[in-house]
Amino acid sequence: MSLFGEWRDDIRCVFQRDPAARTRFEVLTTYPGVHAILLYRLAHRLWRAEWRYPARLLAFLARLVSNVDIHPGAVIGPRFFIDHGAGVVIGETAEIGADVTLYHGVTLGGTSWRKGKRHPTLGDGVLVGAGAKILGPISVGAGARVGANSVVVQDVPDGCTVVGIPGKVVRLREAGQPNPYGIDLDHHLIPDPVGKAIACLLERLDSLEKQVEAGGRVAAGSQQQYYQGCTADNSICESDCAGGAVALGQALALRLAVRPAGD
Repeated sequence: MSLFGEWRDDIRCVFQRDPAARTRFEVLTTYPGVHAILLYRLAHRLWRAEWRYPARLLAFLARLVSNVDIHPGAVIGPRFFIDHGAGVVIGETAEIGADVTLYHGVTLGGTSWRKGKRHPTLGDGVLVGAGAKILGPISVGAGARVGANSVVVQDVPDGCTVVGIPGKVVRLREAGQPNPYGIDLDHHLIPDPVGKAIACLLERLDSLEKQVEAGGRVAAGSQQQYYQGCTADNSICESDCAGGAVALGQALALRLAVRPAGD
């Protein structure tokens, strides 16, 4: 594809992924992410032609203008979009597929000083949330989503969501429904795997305590005394932990006991 064809596709894709975009003139003059990718396309051609210093100089000027640092040696597919375009860093050996979207603060970085492949590879249709860091020569599969502020250091399969520090992979069936139009911006619809694991442990602990109590190995009602000092101050305590239920019941009983007569 020609340089102008790549530029045309990069500008068109903005209207598919940013409802605030109104006109091409507005996009061309006010979108730093677009400025960065347009200048990258030219710098990359210079890089492939072995004009290394002019390519690096153009990339440096693009960084001054857009606050986006894209190495001219990176390989980026068509219809690439950087929303808000602030603080994004893309390393030399990074490879990015078609229809990829990055939000501000994303880093596609390396974990080694050795030459060769040291930056990540993103498949087609990947979406990376604000502030996420994808580090090392790993692969993020097609259609995957990376939650905001996640740190990804291992491969991500196709169609999955990864969240947390370090990133934990969650299957698509647990992470919302795919967008029928092919570009999924619902990267906020992600589960909390750590919270889920804690809730499961609390549920299992409550079940075991009840079995022990029912077997007569401890005094009946012992759960009450175990949870005397509990304070239900979060959603896991309130919905998943027997101690939270006891604490809430005690708090309600206390409020009823001190309520003035006639209320």
